[in-house]
Amino acid sequence: MRVFSSIDELRHTLDALKRQGRTVGLVPTMGYLHPGHMELVSRARAENDLVVVSIFVNPLQFGPAEDLSKYPRDLERDSGMLKQAGVNFLFAPDVEDMYPRPMQTVVDVPDLGRELEGAVRPGHFAGVATVVCKLLNIVQPQTAYFGQKDYQQVVIIKRMVEDLAVPVRVISVPTVRDGDGLALSSRNVYLSPEERRAAVIVPQTLDEAERLVANGLTDAKGLEVKLTEFLGREPLAKPEVVAVRDASTLEQVSSIDEPVVVALFVRFGSTRLLDNRVVRNNRIAGITGGKGLQGRGQPGRGATK
Repeated sequence: MRVFSSIDELRHTLDALKRQGRTVGLVPTMGYLHPGHMELVSRARAENDLVVVSIFVNPLQFGPAEDLSKYPRDLERDSGMLKQAGVNFLFAPDVEDMYPRPMQTVVDVPDLGRELEGAVRPGHFAGVATVVCKLLNIVQPQTAYFGQKDYQQVVIIKRMVEDLAVPVRVISVPTVRDGDGLALSSRNVYLSPEERRAAVIVPQTLDEAERLVANGLTDAKGLEVKLTEFLGREPLAKPEVVAVRDASTLEQVSSIDEPVVVALFVRFGSTRLLDNRVVRNNRIAGITGGKGLQGRGQPGRGATK
């Protein structure tokens, strides 16, 4: 595995290989890797000749009161995991490499970016879209892989790629979970042992959403109320977003007649956890077929960051 921090050196190397007809898959990460990231790497290796993994903690997507300086980092550990997994290239730039001068150009998908997580983290998704757009321009892969745990992020990136005619296929990969159902996330290391035990309420709430819809609940607002009440069973859980949205567009819905995504954004102490699940009214889905990330040509339900 070759490691690069220079944009020009990485581009020069990849350009020569692409001229030989080699295909490239990109897995963008912020590091502190876990098995969820490695599932993205596995998919990329299976579907491409060459795999590039980027590790970059992007300051543009952190708000002033957020945990940029505390975000977990261990490049040596991450490098060892990627080398063992057969990754060809690790792109690990410093902030000065990615942003040699203050950025004046911002890529934003404002309507999607202000919803859900974006409502409690203003500007976050503009930072995400900007760095992903830059990484796609640097690597110019045929495919790029993202975890569906960050469902809103995947929807935004897909829309950005479509709007800007970026020649890349965006693949969403199902969530990898611990044995108790909690979605793997680099931020799980922030949880105290008590908070980690309490956090299982998040996947349990998604199970409850599936149960309620399967039992005939079709009122979207009613489902949000019931799920908020369910989360309230855990005193340490402080829900910031409990939303039922159209699975493809993230638009608000009144009735669950088409597949919806149940999106949760829950705080435990100082740590925010995200999770989601696409839920279908089976009676309707059997007639109309499903949609969502899977229905739009992407595999799977569920993912990881």
